[in-house]
Amino acid sequence: MGLFDPGIDRHLIADQGEVVIDEVRKHWAATVSAALELFGGVIVLLLAFFVPPQAWWVPGAIGLAITAHASWRMLEQHMDRFVITNMRVFRVHGILSQRIATMPLARILDISVHKPLIGRVFGYGHFVFESAAQEQGLREIRFVGDPDGRGLTIQRVIQQSGLRGAVSQPVSARRIDAARAETARQEADRLEAERLEVERLEAERLEAERWATERADASRREAAASQGDERSVYGAWERLADARRREDERRDDLRRGDQHPTRPIEPFDPDRTSTAPIDLPR
Repeated sequence: MGLFDPGIDRHLIADQGEVVIDEVRKHWAATVSAALELFGGVIVLLLAFFVPPQAWWVPGAIGLAITAHASWRMLEQHMDRFVITNMRVFRVHGILSQRIATMPLARILDISVHKPLIGRVFGYGHFVFESAAQEQGLREIRFVGDPDGRGLTIQRVIQQSGLRGAVSQPVSARRIDAARAETARQEADRLEAERLEVERLEAERLEAERWATERADASRREAAASQGDERSVYGAWERLADARRREDERRDDLRRGDQHPTRPIEPFDPDRTSTAPIDLPR
C-alpha cells in the first residue's frame, strides 16, 4: 500500500464478512482534459530553449505550474474509487486528505445511468443515485466504465441480499404512488376545509337565531312593560276621577241638607210617657 493507493481493503468490515464485488476506477476519458493540460505544460517548458537566455525562467515557471496542476488532476482521478461490496457501496477520493462516502444497499432507491453521446462511443457513463445519501458524495458517480454492466451488478447484489423492494419498484410506480399520496392528502385537506366552513356557517346561523330570539324576547318585554305603564296610568286617572265624583256627590248632599233642614229628634223622657191603657177597636 503506497502513498497514492486509496487502500480499499482497510475500509472493509472484514469481521462481518464484507467482500469487494467490484472496484470501479475512473474511465480514461476522465483524464483527457488533464492529459491535454499536461501536454500544453510540456510545450511551454520546451519554449524555454527558444527564448533569450535572460527570459528562460518565464516559460519555465509557467510550464512547470501547468504541468504540476495537470499532474495533480490526473492523480486525483486515479485516487477516486467507487466500490461495490455485498453490504454497501462507498466512494473513496482525495489525495492528501481522504474522504469516504458510504451508503448501505437498503438505502438505494433507484440507479439512473446517463450516457452522453461521446460516452456511448467510448463506453462510459454516469451513475445517478436516488437515495437518502445525496448529500454524502454519492449523488452522482461520473466516468464509470461499462455503466450498464456495473448497474446490473449493483442490482444483482441487492437482489441477492434480499432487498428486492428497494430496486424492484420502478421509478414511475413510485412517482405514481407519491402522486396518489399527494392527491389523497390534498383531498383530505379539502374535506377538512369544507368541514370547518360548514361548522363556521352553522355557528353563525345559531348565533343569528339566538340574537333574533333575544331581540324578540326583549321586544315582548318592552311591549308588556309599556302596556302595564298605560294600564297603571289609566287606573290612576280612573281612581282620581272616582274620588272627585264621590267628593262632588258629598258636596251636593251637604247643599241639599242645608236647603231642607230636618226636625231634630227630641230626647226620650220617661216621665212624659203615658201609661194609660189603649182602647183598641174590636
